[in-house]
Amino acid sequence: MKILLLGKNGQVGWELQRALQPLGEVIALDRSINGDDLCGDIANFPAIEHVLKQIQPDIVVNATAYTAVDKAESEQDQADLINHLAVANLAEHCKQQNALFIHYSTDYVFNGVGTNAWAEDDIKAPINHYGRTKRDGEIALENSQVRFINFRTCWVYGAHGHNFIKTMLKLAQTKEELGIIQDQVGVPTGAALIADVTAQVLRYYTLQPSEQQLQLHGHYHLAPTGETTWYDYAQYIFEQARQSGVNLAIQKVNPIATSAYPTPACRPLNSRLNTQKLQKTFKLRLPEWQQGVAQVMNEILKT
Repeated sequence: MKILLLGKNGQVGWELQRALQPLGEVIALDRSINGDDLCGDIANFPAIEHVLKQIQPDIVVNATAYTAVDKAESEQDQADLINHLAVANLAEHCKQQNALFIHYSTDYVFNGVGTNAWAEDDIKAPINHYGRTKRDGEIALENSQVRFINFRTCWVYGAHGHNFIKTMLKLAQTKEELGIIQDQVGVPTGAALIADVTAQVLRYYTLQPSEQQLQLHGHYHLAPTGETTWYDYAQYIFEQARQSGVNLAIQKVNPIATSAYPTPACRPLNSRLNTQKLQKTFKLRLPEWQQGVAQVMNEILKT
């Protein structure tokens, strides 16, 4: 089995390089041109067409995305190109080659209102441009008739790349007081978990007869169990760091409302995701969010 991985150096892509290896031959690309004259820049449509024709993969895993939520408000065309138009182009080529398309999306396709965990078929109503581009990418998948599995996730972090954990650790070593938002609720989701679940889903999928595979296509929510706020998440990070012997300057953490910290892009207050469909369909059990955060913190603090 041949797997084309796009976005190999992102948080999720980095972990996918590891997790996908046992499944078959993995060709992992980023935006640069590799030694075989292959380029994984999904915004470069001729380059992507060349890659797919050369490799002829059985599975394409797209771990690329425009994720700068605030910047997307001023770089709307660029965000739309990466999250929507390039996805539509990839889907078309995958359909032509009958390749399975694995994609990643976000809770930002919902409006973030209420307290219930979002189910896959709940009404989509993104409240910022980033969310709209991600939803447009999903619609492109749905309309393309390609075989696809799309994982929606939230609050992604990893040992590789920039994220909330690293930001909090850095600030806590130099600041004595911080204000952290307390009225946004979600689930910190590790890039390693996303990669491992992706591999497990692909393993399950490839073992099914073709008629059963047809029933597996569509959207799935992927996040650990439990929930937290950014405020409580930060407190957990500081607690874990201190238990690991890290000297922190931070003395006081103040809970603040989203309204007190205005940003160019509106943020959803409710990022909870209902993962029952994923767990039941693929016979998975998901860990508590604290487990992944503690593991990544150990890795970060060691380096």
